[in-house]
Amino acid sequence: MSAREVQGEQPFVADLLFTDGLPAMDDEVGYRGAQAARAAGITYRQLDYWARTELVEPTVRGASGSGSQRLYGFRDILVLKLVKRLLDTGISLQQIRVAVDQLRAAGIRDLAGTTLMSDGASVYLCTSNDEVIDLVSRGQGVFGIAVGKVLREVESELVEFEAHTPDELDELAVRRAARSA
Repeated sequence: MSAREVQGEQPFVADLLFTDGLPAMDDEVGYRGAQAARAAGITYRQLDYWARTELVEPTVRGASGSGSQRLYGFRDILVLKLVKRLLDTGISLQQIRVAVDQLRAAGIRDLAGTTLMSDGASVYLCTSNDEVIDLVSRGQGVFGIAVGKVLREVESELVEFEAHTPDELDELAVRRAARSA
């Protein structure tokens, strides 16, 4: 089997990008935007832009007006870190959007054995060592990102942060209740 090139526009798919190979995480528990940005190694401004442009939207709770906070799940933070890694290697944000949409559509069975490869212009999804070797031998794979390694990095970053449920952080509701009391 050869590597599949990630290209072509796909409509937004609400399914999670990665579903297998992850630690058991409660889908109702998330991390504040600042925590998610720090764990992914990005700025809060990048996080906000990517959420507003629907590149990586929080799955636990989106922003719902002034005073509300987005809550990002573990999988969201993993995708944020992968996007950051691809940006650091010189891939354009437009190409990354295409790759993220394609990965959502394709789904992934074995996260630990998945590698994203690129030649600087296109992104390839490799699910076996043979696919990686094939790409490198043809000169198409210049660098790769081992998704399993990124997953472990995100896990270790999140250990220090407190996770929250959506009800815990509805700050606007808390302020309103305090004013009316």
